[in-house]
Amino acid sequence: MIKLALPENYNAVTTFVDSHVEEGRADRVAIYFGDEQITYGRVYEMVNRFGNALRELGVERENRVFLLLPDSPELVYGYFGAMKIAAVPIPVNNRLTPEEYIYMLNDSRAKVLVIPENMLEMAERIKPELRFVKHMVIQGARRAGYLSLAELLAGASPELTPAETSKDDVAFWLYSSGSTGMPKGVVHLHHDWIHCCELYARPVLGVGPDDISISVSKLFHAYGLGNGLMFPFRVGGATVLYPDVPRPEPFLAAAERHQVTLFYGVPTFYAAALAIPDIEKKYPLRSLRLCVSAGEPLPAALFLRWKERYGVEILDGIGSTEVLHIYISSRSGEVKPGSTGKPVDGYDVKIVDEEGNELPPGQTGTLLVRGESTTPFFWNKHERTKQLLQGEWFNTGDRWYRDEEGYFWYAGRADDAFKCRGEWVEPVEIENVLIEHEAVLESGVIGARDKDGLDKPLAYVVLKTGFQGSAELAEELKNFVRRKLSGYKVPAWVRFVEELPKTAAGKIQRYKLRESARREGEKQ
Repeated sequence: MIKLALPENYNAVTTFVDSHVEEGRADRVAIYFGDEQITYGRVYEMVNRFGNALRELGVERENRVFLLLPDSPELVYGYFGAMKIAAVPIPVNNRLTPEEYIYMLNDSRAKVLVIPENMLEMAERIKPELRFVKHMVIQGARRAGYLSLAELLAGASPELTPAETSKDDVAFWLYSSGSTGMPKGVVHLHHDWIHCCELYARPVLGVGPDDISISVSKLFHAYGLGNGLMFPFRVGGATVLYPDVPRPEPFLAAAERHQVTLFYGVPTFYAAALAIPDIEKKYPLRSLRLCVSAGEPLPAALFLRWKERYGVEILDGIGSTEVLHIYISSRSGEVKPGSTGKPVDGYDVKIVDEEGNELPPGQTGTLLVRGESTTPFFWNKHERTKQLLQGEWFNTGDRWYRDEEGYFWYAGRADDAFKCRGEWVEPVEIENVLIEHEAVLESGVIGARDKDGLDKPLAYVVLKTGFQGSAELAEELKNFVRRKLSGYKVPAWVRFVEELPKTAAGKIQRYKLRESARREGEKQ
């Protein structure tokens, strides 16, 4: 584990924003947003205005600021502006349910809520349930009962001295994606991002000032926040902010238009793009030098198809909201398709059994990781903190093994594995085989009980355009798996669905599939 040398008094905004103006990069483009090109000088000014506007609203040190905004310059200004005055920004997914917002706003005790105007109906609905919000600010047209973000920024000073903060002060929160239930507030410190940049982004990806980045994952997610903001802002590069749902064709069109060099995706996006005929001819992405994937393990089939059609490698990686970004990664020119690669220098990882004993190569166990970007605790979740943060080590809850060459292979969530005929079944192994079939866009596999009460694999399958679900295709998929895996891993049932439940990070929520299967079983 590597700990970078930082001054005791350190505000992260001085590194990621202020330094670009102080060192002569004020005129460089920082953000491409539609037709706008926003320079680092403009970012610096608006970050200062946002910080001062928050102060005028009575926001003080460590007060939480809830940023329920799409990927946009205003989200960037709010994130850094709050941090610069030692407040705590919380970027949040703007596609959740009202009940989830009520929970998170009351849990965080946020004093300020910033929302886009298209969420006013939702805001009115939840307003009576909010116990701590003092100010509701709207991005867009002025509305009665709400403060105008544009007016607040226009009236605020463009000069702001960074608050004196320790490198160990709380800088921001992120709510976890909730792959196993209600989100939890993950606390991060001012020193965390610099470690991700210096240990992963620069040495593994070679991120530099001439790179233009675009991220499928949004800024409210740890993966997207690093990809789409912190990595380019560390080196004076540029980012393309895309506020809409990242559907393949318009998203790739934006990447083509802005001559993106670094493309950060998730497996489901790569699969959807590759399912479009001649996608590489419509959007050749000739400026592209590297792609990255995280959120879910990248199947070997997707890596190979993408490289064949675009001629560029996808570097798979595993990270988490708790560790902030990627800590195991493939390296350019050293990829083993299907493997996630090797640990990032500066992070320590180990695979342990149920008693905590470290396992040798070839044996599957639970992955533990430690590194300086790891959260110190979960907000208001003392028991969960004790369960997952074991001294310096974070228990990922994921099952992995490493091969003799030191490459790490994902085997699924510990709570997703199940036994069939007395043998452990890892759903991801079956899913990786199914996606190799020409008809399958993606799948989610769980254990379900048969009429005798025995667990067997159940596969939920999303088909590519042009294919129809049928009993014949279900049998064909079973036989396809049977030719590649042991008999007990062959799905006993195949159910065709329009889509799979996923977190904001693109992870399949298998617990929701289990709930669906349970409800279906009760009806029978």
